[in-house]
Amino acid sequence: MRDQKKSVFCFLFSVLYLLSFFAAGCGKPLHKDSELLMGTFVEVISNDARAKDIVFSEFKRLEGIFNLFDKNSELYHLNFYGSLKASPELFYVLKESKKFYEETKGAFDVTIAPLSLRWKLVIKDQQALKDDEIQKLIGLVGFDHVYLDEKAKNVSLLISGSSIDLGGIAKGYAVDKAIARLRQAKITSAIVNAGGNLYCLGDNNGAPWQIGIQDPRQKRHLLTRISVKGKGVSSSGDYEQFFIYKNRRYSHIIDPRTGYPADSGIIAATVVASDALTADALSTALIILGKDRSVELLKHFPGTSAKLIDESGKMFDI
Repeated sequence: MRDQKKSVFCFLFSVLYLLSFFAAGCGKPLHKDSELLMGTFVEVISNDARAKDIVFSEFKRLEGIFNLFDKNSELYHLNFYGSLKASPELFYVLKESKKFYEETKGAFDVTIAPLSLRWKLVIKDQQALKDDEIQKLIGLVGFDHVYLDEKAKNVSLLISGSSIDLGGIAKGYAVDKAIARLRQAKITSAIVNAGGNLYCLGDNNGAPWQIGIQDPRQKRHLLTRISVKGKGVSSSGDYEQFFIYKNRRYSHIIDPRTGYPADSGIIAATVVASDALTADALSTALIILGKDRSVELLKHFPGTSAKLIDESGKMFDI
C-alpha cells in the first residue's frame, strides 16, 4: 500500500506503546517481531515463538482481499468493476461497515475513498481542497449507495465513481482473525498490534498487559496507561498525518458528512472493546463525533469504553 514511510513513522511514535515486555518475577521472556503488512507495521509479542509466523501468514492472506491498491485484490476488483460476488470475509466486513455507518449516522463510512484519497494528496502537497471540489466528491460518498445481496453475497456500488476504502476497519478485523488462529494453535498469551489496532490475548505472565496512551502533542510522553486482558484496543488521532495551512490544522481524519477534516474538538481517542474490529471502527468515529455524541454512541456498545483527548489536552473517560 501507499504511504509506507508515513506508516513507519506512525509505528515508531504510535499512540499505543506496548509496555512490560517481561513480567515481574520469573515469567517466560517475550518474543517481539514485526513485519510491514496491510500498509502498516504488524507487531507480534508473545512468549510462544510460533506466534509470529501464524499472525503474519494470516495478515498476508487477508491483504489479498482488502488491499485498496493491489490490482489482484478483491476490494480493488469491486472498486474497479462496481460489482462483485464477494468472499464470505469481504461480505462480512462490509456488513459490519454498514452497521457502524448506521450506528454513527454516517460518521463512519467506508465509501469515503473518493474523499480520503484526494485529501491524502492534498496533505502531501500541503494545500487545501476547494469547496466546489469537496461538494462534488461528497456526492460519491454514502453507504446508502452500496447494495449488499445477503443471499447471493453480491456487492454493488450504485453510483459510478464511488469506491470503498476499508482502512478504518480491515486491520481490526485482521487482528481478530489472527488472534483466532493463535487460539486454534493453543497459544494463550500474545499481543497482535497493527498500527495501533491491537488485541491483548490472555495475560503477560500472570499480569494484565499494560498499554500506554501517548500525549497527541508530545511524542514519547505517556498520558496514562491501561491494563488490558482479552480485549481489543484501538487509538486514532489528528497527529498521525497532518499539515498546517493558513493557521488551520488539516488532519487525515475526514468527516464523511462534510468532506472536511474532523473538527469536533477531540484530537485523539482510544477505544477498548470486546474485539479489535469494533475498537478500530469506533476510534476514528469518536473523533469525528466529539465528546457528547460519543457518549451517546457508546450506549449502543455495552462493555466498550473510551478515552478522549480534547484540544486542551484534557482526557475524558466514557
